[in-house]
Amino acid sequence: MTTPVLLQHYIDGEWFDGGAEALASISPAEPDVTVARGRAATGDDVDRAVAAARAAARPWARTPAHERGAVLARAAAVVESSASQWGAELAREEGKTRGEGVAEVLRAAQILRFYGGEGDREAGEMFASPRRGEQILVARKPVGVVGVITPFNFPIAIPAWKIAPALTYGNTVVWKPAGTVPLLAMRLMQALADAGLPPGVLNLVIGGRAVGAGIADHPGIDALTFTGSTAVGRSLAAAGAARGVPVQAEMGGKNAAVVLGDADLDLAAEQVLLGAFRSSGQKCTATSRLIVTDDVADEFVGELVARIGKWTVGNPLDEDVHMGPVVDAAARASIRAGVDEAVRQGARVLCGGRPYEDGELAAGFYVPPTVLELPGTRLDVWREELFGPVLAVCRAADAETAFALADDSEYGLSAAVFTQDLTRALGALDDLDVGILHINSESAGADPHVPFGGAKKSGYGPKEQGRAAREFFTHTTTVYLRGGRPIA
Repeated sequence: MTTPVLLQHYIDGEWFDGGAEALASISPAEPDVTVARGRAATGDDVDRAVAAARAAARPWARTPAHERGAVLARAAAVVESSASQWGAELAREEGKTRGEGVAEVLRAAQILRFYGGEGDREAGEMFASPRRGEQILVARKPVGVVGVITPFNFPIAIPAWKIAPALTYGNTVVWKPAGTVPLLAMRLMQALADAGLPPGVLNLVIGGRAVGAGIADHPGIDALTFTGSTAVGRSLAAAGAARGVPVQAEMGGKNAAVVLGDADLDLAAEQVLLGAFRSSGQKCTATSRLIVTDDVADEFVGELVARIGKWTVGNPLDEDVHMGPVVDAAARASIRAGVDEAVRQGARVLCGGRPYEDGELAAGFYVPPTVLELPGTRLDVWREELFGPVLAVCRAADAETAFALADDSEYGLSAAVFTQDLTRALGALDDLDVGILHINSESAGADPHVPFGGAKKSGYGPKEQGRAAREFFTHTTTVYLRGGRPIA
């Protein structure tokens, strides 16, 4: 059995053991295996981390953008070279397959490299002045010390897409990762430290809710970025508003895939399958609702269920496995309860639904890929996020009805529409209020050079990734610049 990795925190350029309660990262595939262990950070550690970040803020902000970017570029090389090892650790710790784990590590490297090039892009704007002899410049400046709180489901990619723009725009950071997946957080911190990031610029404190609350409520934090549940995101937004601190929150999703009668059904079945069940459905952009028009519903749903039947569920380190476990016992119990309630409310189970009863699948935190056909949209499973491998299906008479059903949600993160009709595709852009719209591809997925984020109650504050990240991690100073020469 592999010896558990020692978990450590990183403050002001130094690694150290925590002093609070014990931390343990458990393999969701084999709950009797501990992947990493250590001790949580304390309130005093949070104070030290914030103090270190504040002390480093001015020197880092005054470091030339190309030098800041060079650190990110070097870190990207470290992450990329470690993708195989870290991807396997990610699979052991979080539960997604090894292939997905490696791909996530490589995505983190891609994000670091993208923001590493920020020094070669425009850094402000110039406007014409209505007055002779004057120019108006708009400069961008860092907001200061940023608190970063990240979730379990993308333990290295989501931290990278928050931390990389924060650093490249000259901010310093205090970061708390999800307590269930701390090992990959420590790996990302190692890469940035090895790349020459100065002490105090990025500080890692691992722990539970108390550590997160300590960061969110700390008077030394100038801005807060969070990805996680809608309930927590709203509470953080309220707390930030009360203190006058800007908050960026990416929250829940109940993402729909719409399959219309003219769609390429083979392509749609493949993409809906991947969108709903890769990463065990533990993506904020995962497909959790499916609307199919009546003219192809029987054929399409039958093909989808047949494809699911060919999927292999098992240990994520096995190269032949398509889907691993969910992250922990609490997640498994919550998903099971949601499925049971859906059946009680009238849903029909087309596949999955029942828990595994023996073997390694019963011992681990596995949930079978489940498809439920609903008699209508009043069931809880149509509106509430289960965050697992569960797909709820409704039928629609036509495209107009299908789009109305897809948009009937308080969430607005992502949607997918499958059609060969350009007019209908453009209609989806008008009819669906979402932050991300896929035409003929799965609802999950985002590239680092374009904005990411949701509409409605899925997002709060400026979008993430791409140049959109500047809107949160910087503020503007408008400069009225007039020379000393007398103006005729």
